[in-house]
Amino acid sequence: MNRNLRAAALFLCAAMAMPAAGPAAKPKLVVTIVLDQFRYDYLLRFRGDYNAGLAKLLEGGAVFSDAHYLHATTVTAVGHSTYLSGATPSVSGIIANEWFDRETNTTVTSVSDKTTKVVGGVPGAMGSSPNRLLVSTVADELKMRNPQSHVIGVSIKDRGAILPAGHMADAAYWYDPDSNRWVTSTYFREALPEWVAALNGEKTYQKFLGASWLPFDAGPAGQAKPFCTMTAGAEARYCGSLEATPWGNEMIEEFAERAIAGEKLGGHETTDILTVSFSSNDYVGHAVGPDDPAVRDISIRTDRLLGKFFQYIDQRVGLGNTLIVLTADHGVVPVPEVNQARHMPGGRLNEIQVTDRITKALTARFGPGKWLMTASPLMPYLNQELIRKLKLDPALVENVAADAVREMPHIARVYTRHELQHGEVQRDQIGDAVSLSFFGPRAGDLVILPEPYYLFEATGTSHGTPYDYDNHVPLIFFGAGIKPGMYRNKVAMNDVAPTLSAILDVEAPSGSIGRVLAEILQ
Repeated sequence: MNRNLRAAALFLCAAMAMPAAGPAAKPKLVVTIVLDQFRYDYLLRFRGDYNAGLAKLLEGGAVFSDAHYLHATTVTAVGHSTYLSGATPSVSGIIANEWFDRETNTTVTSVSDKTTKVVGGVPGAMGSSPNRLLVSTVADELKMRNPQSHVIGVSIKDRGAILPAGHMADAAYWYDPDSNRWVTSTYFREALPEWVAALNGEKTYQKFLGASWLPFDAGPAGQAKPFCTMTAGAEARYCGSLEATPWGNEMIEEFAERAIAGEKLGGHETTDILTVSFSSNDYVGHAVGPDDPAVRDISIRTDRLLGKFFQYIDQRVGLGNTLIVLTADHGVVPVPEVNQARHMPGGRLNEIQVTDRITKALTARFGPGKWLMTASPLMPYLNQELIRKLKLDPALVENVAADAVREMPHIARVYTRHELQHGEVQRDQIGDAVSLSFFGPRAGDLVILPEPYYLFEATGTSHGTPYDYDNHVPLIFFGAGIKPGMYRNKVAMNDVAPTLSAILDVEAPSGSIGRVLAEILQ
């Protein structure tokens, strides 16, 4: 036997003697965390201030530095419906937080459902459900494979709780400010479980009434100016609601802990999933913008709060039995006045001017009438009934309206329904992003894109564009079976769902277009 054959035989014998490698153990609990309106650069800008939860993920997780949403409409509902479905709005049907429904001639939200009622809140109030989500999520695929798995969604916002958890969730819970209670809807269950009712009975919100939000690293009492206060008429800015303070996040974290205990998450024979969306970062960011000290402060507090949450998970389930995924649903544009002060582009646009220009242009060309059904500044809906009545070519009407808006200053592009339906758009990253956001049965007749750093809001700031500051978000996987490190290859947020599906050994969600991030799997 020659040397090569002898070596091969020895290797084969050794391999046969070794025990066969079994399938990797699946996590007992998957916890997905969305920080609502958390730009990727917050991880970099405030890194020196993190020493708890975010620090743990950054030091021990698989960190993607170049993760982006592919769609253009970077808002809460779309982000939350994307990362665990892997689908784009063009497939999922979740095109915005709300849109005009042509069948009912009303504005609907991404989760509104008139066939349901709120459970635990104001009696008789309309509930919410995932009925408008046209695709499955990772949690749905897991439940179809393993019905005994438990899936719970938690957020202050109904859409933040419902859309990631999906159609088959055991429950989704959100905070109802009208009743100051945690609620769900009859889509999920007819009554609140005892542990939720008990938490509502504690009325934890009361301890924040009249409180002031002071900087995390404030000096002695009285020396630091509060960011805002829960007392109306005070010298400091009025916070407005608990949602717009770090205390809103504290309430979410407390609820998440109670959910783990109350639902025995991580204690079943199969994997359970808990989706948690921290909403308060978004409320604060809208009010003051990404460069305000309050954003740094709530980011630090988020780090500490996640540290507390991870400690609880470790004690209850064990971090070694848990897979954590952290991301955000979108970023945010700097406040225009801040940008102008540092000689950067940016400004505020007037949505009434958009409405007036469209109406005047269509009236001049086709005659008077109610040409607009809704005044959404970024996605106007034309009066299709009037167009049919006058026997007009819809594509021509759209073009007249689009040309009127294109003449306005600081409007980068205007797309028409006809162009998007027929793929007649500029084939670059922006054009692709707008196309991936278009779902014909629900979309408006125009899509208006301002120039970078320009927005229609009269105060504060916002998001919702395909620009980098809106679509570049954190993405971190942490847990057993994950290779820690910094991954600098560009990835899409649509990759999260197929990656989790591969880890859980279930089918990828029905609308998923992403790939498995095999590079992080051990």
